[in-house]
Amino acid sequence: MAQLPPGIRFIISFSRDQWYRAFIFILTFLLYASFHLSRKPISIVKGELHSYCTASNDGKVGFSSQSQKARAAPAHQLPDNGTDCGWAPFDQDNYQQLLGALDYSFLCAYAIGMYLSGIIGERLPIRCYLTFGMLASGAFTALFGVGYFYNIHSFGFYVITQIINGLVQTTGWPSVVTCLGNWFGKGRRGLIMGVWNSHTSVGNILGSLIAGYWVSTCWGLSFIVPGAIVAAMGILCFLFLIEHPKDIACSSSPATHLRGYENGAHRFWPQKPVPAEERSKPPDPEMQRLLLSDGKHSGHQNHVVVLPADGGGGMAAISFTGALKIPGVIEFSLCLLFAKLVSYTFLFWLPLYITNVDHLDVKKAGELSTLFDVGGIFGGILAGVISDRLEKRASTCGLMLLLAAPTLYAFSSISRMGLEATIAMLLLSGALVSGPYALITTAVSADLGTHKSLKGNSHALATVTAIIDGTGSVGAALGPLLAGLISPSGWNNVFYMLMFADACALLFLIRLIHKELSCPGSATGNQVPFKEH
Repeated sequence: MAQLPPGIRFIISFSRDQWYRAFIFILTFLLYASFHLSRKPISIVKGELHSYCTASNDGKVGFSSQSQKARAAPAHQLPDNGTDCGWAPFDQDNYQQLLGALDYSFLCAYAIGMYLSGIIGERLPIRCYLTFGMLASGAFTALFGVGYFYNIHSFGFYVITQIINGLVQTTGWPSVVTCLGNWFGKGRRGLIMGVWNSHTSVGNILGSLIAGYWVSTCWGLSFIVPGAIVAAMGILCFLFLIEHPKDIACSSSPATHLRGYENGAHRFWPQKPVPAEERSKPPDPEMQRLLLSDGKHSGHQNHVVVLPADGGGGMAAISFTGALKIPGVIEFSLCLLFAKLVSYTFLFWLPLYITNVDHLDVKKAGELSTLFDVGGIFGGILAGVISDRLEKRASTCGLMLLLAAPTLYAFSSISRMGLEATIAMLLLSGALVSGPYALITTAVSADLGTHKSLKGNSHALATVTAIIDGTGSVGAALGPLLAGLISPSGWNNVFYMLMFADACALLFLIRLIHKELSCPGSATGNQVPFKEH
């Protein structure tokens, strides 16, 4: 018999479950990368909405070195402007406040909507819920760009577009994290989700490159093309997303999984016997105060846990206050508020900062800003690997936050020394700023959403994820707004604000770090390496 071709041998070397799991990993990666791809254009286009102009000797309006493109091609004629130096109403002296208000409109709506999104998402099919969000987000992202072609100069139009887009984008994060949590067990969760969370940086990089390609010639396409991509990914989501491995008869863990015994509508999973002295102990207060929204829960189940055959659908979804009572949720949520404040300030204002400090044109500044996201990819993966190895999530975040503060101070000084210094600081700052943010929004959220006190309630993950990311999004809304208000007084003051936020993020983790160091694995309620209980 002839030997099988190498490609076929490679294919059959993996099990059916592994192939499906890899497919879901890649699909959810691309789905959320497209969300971030659609958020990036506004930061790239800011420099075009307000071009820097200088008056020439003959009375005509010229462009400074920050808008070299205008010398090569005629600017878009604006009927409502006295000059061609920007896009009304962003051509005025208060442009930084107006641009900051645009960021705040999107992020504030996103923060408010996130608290509701997780609760709604638990009660609807993930595939349909996520598809609706992606199609709507694509439409409103493109609508912002339509303003270019129809000469729309109403500030209210752009604000309302941003608000609605922020609301519909909240469908994304709880959905993809819940789906990934369904497919992947707890083993090496930090590494797996660290790699997966690089979709944030990949989306930002692609969004910067796509928006930068058209920003100098037709900035409307900088929004319309990403909007079309998000909508197209929404269609792929509807056609191919598998919410749970049970839907296609796959195992729910990539590693070992327990053998179940079917009996009618339920599966019975044997667990380790509980010693007599453990049975005689009163329940753990942390476990006693959580469980279901109605406050009811069963007594000790020493040998068998009964799970509904639909993967937990028979259990009531956890309440909002019940999710807040999970140990660690409040601390990590408040930490993420300040960590995300720093990250999103870079996301929305970095290209304009590079334009002002390094005197580059809008396109080059957008391309250079992608290095921050490249650093973020390595930072997220590094945070996951370290937290898995040390078995300490909070301590890993705390270490990176501690290093991030002096790095931000150095960034504000060294980046003025030239292009090479800016590149080095972008990579380092991206890794240290994005590492804790990535770890909290993925592995930590999944850990807390499957906390031992939940006793198998699979409906908690979306709510916990939404609470943590929603609280973080409050910081994401405040950061760019504060940057817009503070930057007129000098960029150094913006960096002082970011360092203060970084210190606050570290402060909220002190209790959990102390708890981890004194009792390993306790901060998120799971012992690492994670084993099925």
